[in-house]
Parts: sequence; structure tokens; C-alpha cells
Amino acid sequence: MLYQEKYNIGFPIRLSFISHALVIEGRICVAMEHSTNNLTGIFTLLLSAVIWGFAFVAQRASMEFVGPFTFNGIRFALGSLVLVPLVVMHRRSKPEPIQSAPSRHQWIAIGLAGLVLFVSANLQQIGLVYTTAGKAGFITGLYVVFVPLFGLFCRHRVSAYVWAGCGLAAGGMYLLSVVGVFSIAAGDALVLGSALGWAVHVHLVGWLAQRMHPLRVAILQFAICAVLSLGVAGFTETIRIGEILQAGWMIAYAGILSVGVAYTLQVVGQQRVDPARAGIILSLEAVFAVIGGRILLGEILSTRGLIGCALMLGGMMLAQLRAQARSDAADPSPSME
Repeated sequence: MLYQEKYNIGFPIRLSFISHALVIEGRICVAMEHSTNNLTGIFTLLLSAVIWGFAFVAQRASMEFVGPFTFNGIRFALGSLVLVPLVVMHRRSKPEPIQSAPSRHQWIAIGLAGLVLFVSANLQQIGLVYTTAGKAGFITGLYVVFVPLFGLFCRHRVSAYVWAGCGLAAGGMYLLSVVGVFSIAAGDALVLGSALGWAVHVHLVGWLAQRMHPLRVAILQFAICAVLSLGVAGFTETIRIGEILQAGWMIAYAGILSVGVAYTLQVVGQQRVDPARAGIILSLEAVFAVIGGRILLGEILSTRGLIGCALMLGGMMLAQLRAQARSDAADPSPSME
């Protein structure tokens, strides 16, 4: 069984996430049965990738005005509020029985998801102070390689595609970020730490998605992340309204477009495109992060860095490839293809 099919999710919504589906910044991915490929689905997924890629530019530029924790606190609060209308519309279009309150185990899982989201999003945001938007986009994208590897702890099989993808991604990471004998740049190391966190986050959300509606999970964990981020910001950063207003469009882009709009587009797109192809399309957000950094911030990657990015993108895509034709017979053991 595919990981996406087993857990009914695929990629975190980048809210960065953060982007990310949950982002980032944590991305909930709806794996729809009988999905069909068409231009509408491909276009909406591609537009999601564009929005998430350029979100790295907004995150990078915002650090001139506000601190990382202030940015993420307001951003995730906006993200949580933006999803409320989607919940209302969903309930009106598909009336369902009122869900019972989450159980104790579900509340613990939600709390852990919010905590991991908080750590990952802020590691990424702090890392963006010291690295470029383009490099951060590619390094963050490595979570799609880490997710199946972490599945080993759950006794999932890891396919040859994933191992080959890991090799390409590791080589690309070396070319992109390693300097000297073997020393990774500080900002890149922080963003890599966030990518590991996003992978853990996908597994947590996977468990929750089997037991709660994805929108409910998203709103609750975003709210937890917002509260934790603003709490830390209150002790470690100086919060000024004027500076928040200066970074207003950047925060609004990350909190509204990256979460609300891109999330909706992703759901629409994945009703028409199967998870494997959707994953490859969404991986292009790293490419758009580089394009956005070049156009809007004047960031330039060296030839070595560009080769590294190409290898990493190849690794991300390879890790998501799977056989298109599968037997209807149940697979006796879980697989991570």
C-alpha cells in the first residue's frame, strides 16, 4: 500500500509552511480514489507550488522588519482563521453528524503536531536569516525523502526509488550547502533540521487524519503553533506594531495565500491528479523559490549550487515515483513507495 493511501495524506501545506496539508510550513494532502489526470488539476497544483515557492521570498524579506517568532505567530494565527470559512462551507455542502470531541490520545497527538510544527517552522524561519530563499526551498523539500525513511521505524518497506532518491538528494545537499572539508552552513543546517521536523509532522498528521477531519486538525495545530510562537516572541523579541505593518504584505502572503488559497487549490487539484504525479508537481515549489529569490531578492546561485539543486529535485521526484498499475489484491505488508 502506498504511504499516501495508507495515511490519506501526502504533503504538508507549506506555511513556510510553513509552509508544508500542513506546512511547512505542515500540508494535508487528500488522496482521492479514482482520481483522473486533467489540465485543471495539473494547473491548480502547479499554482499551489508557485504560491508556496514564492512564500520563501516573503519569509526571507520579512526578517528585515520582524523577528522569526513574531512572524510565525501572526502568520499561523491568520492561517487558522483563514480555514474557518472552509470548514463552514464544507459543513453546508456536506452536512455531517456532529463529531464527538477529540479523545485524550487525539488531543495529545494534536498537541505534538502543533509543537513539531512550531519547532520546524521557527527553525526554518531562523535559518532564512542566514541563507537564501532558493536554498531554503530546496533543503525544505527534502522532507519528501525523509518521510518514507522515517517509516522504517513503523516497519514500512522502503522502495528502491526512495533509496535512489536519497542518494541523489544527499549529493545535491553536499554541492549546495557543504563548505570546506565538511562543514554545512549554519542557516542551511537550521533549515535541514526543519525538514526533518516536517517529515515527523507528516507522520503525526497521518495518524490524526485517520481519526479526525483534516480541516479540524489543521486549525487546531495552527492555533497551537501561533500561541507558542507569540509566547516565545513576547520573551525574546521586541514586538512593534509599526514593524508588523511594514511586513504586513509578507505576513499576509504567508498566512493567507500560502495557507488558505494554496490549500484550497491543492485539494481541488488532487481530486483530479493521483498522489504520485501530484507529489512531483508540488516538488516544483523549490524551483519557484529559486526563481522568486532571483527576481525579487536578487539572489544568485553558483554553478555548483545549481547542480546541487538539480540533483535534489531529481531525488525528490524519484522518491515519489511508483508503479501506476497495481493489483487490487491487498498488500500483506505496508510499503513506502
